[in-house]
Amino acid sequence: MAENNQNHVVEEHLEKDFSRNDYPDEHLGAHVDADHALNKIRTAGSISISPELFEKIYLSPQNRVKGELRRTCLIGFLLALTPLSCILMGWRGASGASANVGAYYFCGGVLMLLGAIGEWILGNSFPCVVFASFGGFWTSFGATLTPDFNAYGAFATDPSNPASGLQTVGFNSGFGFLMLSMAFMCFLFTILALRTNLCFVTILGTLCLLFCMLAGAYWQTSNGNLDTARHLQKAGGAFSFITICAGWWVMFAILLVAIDFPFQLPVGDLSHIIKGKSEKRKAAGNVV
Repeated sequence: MAENNQNHVVEEHLEKDFSRNDYPDEHLGAHVDADHALNKIRTAGSISISPELFEKIYLSPQNRVKGELRRTCLIGFLLALTPLSCILMGWRGASGASANVGAYYFCGGVLMLLGAIGEWILGNSFPCVVFASFGGFWTSFGATLTPDFNAYGAFATDPSNPASGLQTVGFNSGFGFLMLSMAFMCFLFTILALRTNLCFVTILGTLCLLFCMLAGAYWQTSNGNLDTARHLQKAGGAFSFITICAGWWVMFAILLVAIDFPFQLPVGDLSHIIKGKSEKRKAAGNVV
């Protein structure tokens, strides 16, 4: 009987202006137990709703969020990729990506994985997939460079020198396939980004080229063509430099909007160029 009463929607009193406080005696304090409170609510002339409707209204989050999680993930991604880009190009004699392994773990990995969990809770599928995939990549990249994981040490030809595994065919060929997989993923993301803006298309497109260059660099290293591998590595660094330039531009543009700055930066909106499926259906319905 109680369940039937809960599922029943009372349509009377819809016109009542509840903001006038027509039920002054119905304020429920902490001293009121749950059963008494529920009885008051049911007998006060208010509207009861079904559990399904309650869940839909109160427990289901909005899909269009303000983007705070996206700002956090973007800055984490940039703080990990910016120094790596400079290292790949060999600026100021930099060499060896392990110099910033902490940034790969905590900026690129932890921040982006936390953002992915947040987007998953909010029900935003595409941002969740993007953040989780890049967060997983940065974490795995940092783990590969950490000696305790023995990723390259397992390939070492000299047990007393684990770093010798970095020059082996097995390690470089295997790790190159991870870069190729990331390139393919970024290629798919680039196609999807055509519905967003030009900056994100630039970021994901150049990332695709970066991972292609890195895959080639690892495979050329396994072939013994170290000069070619270095050239490919520098080319990848150049593409990633374009990535971070577009990324910092987007980051600055988002923050300007967040604090209502007097001017804003254009990001090249593309959403009006490629119409969504739902938009086309709506347009077709209006025509009919």
